[in-house]
Amino acid sequence: MTISLSQENKKCPETGNIALDGPQLGEASTEETERGESREIFELSQGGVEFRTVSWQRATVVFIKISFAMSILATPGALAALGSVGGSLCIIGFTTLNTLLPDMMAFTWGRIGRELVGIQVIIAQILISASGIVTTATGFNALSSHGTCTVTFALVSTILVTICSSIRMFSRLGWLTWIGFFTFLLAVFIFTVAVTQQDRPPAAPPTGDFDLGWTPIAYPSFVVGMLNVENIFISTAGSSMFLPVISEMRRPQDYRKACISAGFIVGAMYLSFSLVIYRWCGVWLSVPVFGSAGKLFKQISYGIAMPGLVIGVGIYQHVAAKYAFVRLLRDSKHLQANTWVHWLTWLGINFILGAVAFVVAEAVPILDYLLALAGALCFAPFSLIFPALLWFHDHKDYKSGPRIQKVKYGLHAGIVILGLFMTVGGTYAVSISIKDAFSSGDIAQECCTGLILSIYVKQVAWGCVFIIRPKESIIPERLLRYSQATYI
Repeated sequence: MTISLSQENKKCPETGNIALDGPQLGEASTEETERGESREIFELSQGGVEFRTVSWQRATVVFIKISFAMSILATPGALAALGSVGGSLCIIGFTTLNTLLPDMMAFTWGRIGRELVGIQVIIAQILISASGIVTTATGFNALSSHGTCTVTFALVSTILVTICSSIRMFSRLGWLTWIGFFTFLLAVFIFTVAVTQQDRPPAAPPTGDFDLGWTPIAYPSFVVGMLNVENIFISTAGSSMFLPVISEMRRPQDYRKACISAGFIVGAMYLSFSLVIYRWCGVWLSVPVFGSAGKLFKQISYGIAMPGLVIGVGIYQHVAAKYAFVRLLRDSKHLQANTWVHWLTWLGINFILGAVAFVVAEAVPILDYLLALAGALCFAPFSLIFPALLWFHDHKDYKSGPRIQKVKYGLHAGIVILGLFMTVGGTYAVSISIKDAFSSGDIAQECCTGLILSIYVKQVAWGCVFIIRPKESIIPERLLRYSQATYI
């Protein structure tokens, strides 16, 4: 893992621990300084809220739940488009790259970088929350035996997610995270076992021979391939959302231990589950994937996974709310005091984020499109571009140093190119896919709310296509050349 440090960050000469002691941070006690700790944003106050209560074990579970979430419901479908070899290489490669730590861009771009990252954090969490609302509403539909409008289920999902995200501290949210992680893992495990026991996928022809469609190497179009690469990429790109947890850890020095443990576990689970599901379902997969095991196991899987879905999405919304909350109340007594301003600000932010996520979910109710859009617009810069730029900031002399330093410099330049390709190419692919979904009727316009929102989103998608694709026959080939150059 690469951790970028500002000039204000120092290491304790005795312990080697990182002490964040910039002038904007809270004063640390002598005992804490001797242990290599500082209070950072959340100070120890009498009668206030003590946020610094998260152990590294609990942080590990929070990190796993952030990463092992809805993406597993879209990753097997990505393997169906990319092939088992191509999909596996994407999972392994992106899991490794996403180990990099995106620090605050204020170190390189000043206030503009700080605000850019802040806006992207909010947008990313809204898109992920919208994806969770779509998935949870689909689950309620699967569990229900009557024809209630999906908008109603989406509204119920939004309320549950917002209630979960309104829990103020990660330490208290951490106990729910244990429940969410194990219920979701159990649901995925039951579903995976179920698909290995069926004669044929439910979506396949009921009688006669059929082609499973399993292949080690596939040759999708640029749009299809890029869309599915983004879905695999975002499955482990949630590491950029680990940063707010550091400020609530008892010992921030244990962050690396928790992060690496979570990354290894999550990568192994994504690879194993996705390969098994793809092996037995082939191209006859639905998104979310729980629909690929028949009605009974679809209901069982959704029923068990429901707490994990709600809690997992609640964590993402909690991260965005905590970021906005700290930005609004930092350096004021209301940040940790149980005042009316404190509570109204915290609950109001959660309500607004939930409402916006609900609107986005109703406008584009397709899981893999929302995940791919979040990966392209937000997580590609977070996990690829920004960490490499911060590395350049800390290692400016490597450009003219010995050969090994020049090689490292070139590799980080390749990461920036890959990140730009993922951002531009992914946004292009998602825009085309959303436009085609409206044209083909895949995004239904049944309710008045959905009709109004879908018209607006359709125009935005057309605008993105027009901006990104001035010449349709040139851009994809150029982007493909860039992507090939990245792996040389």
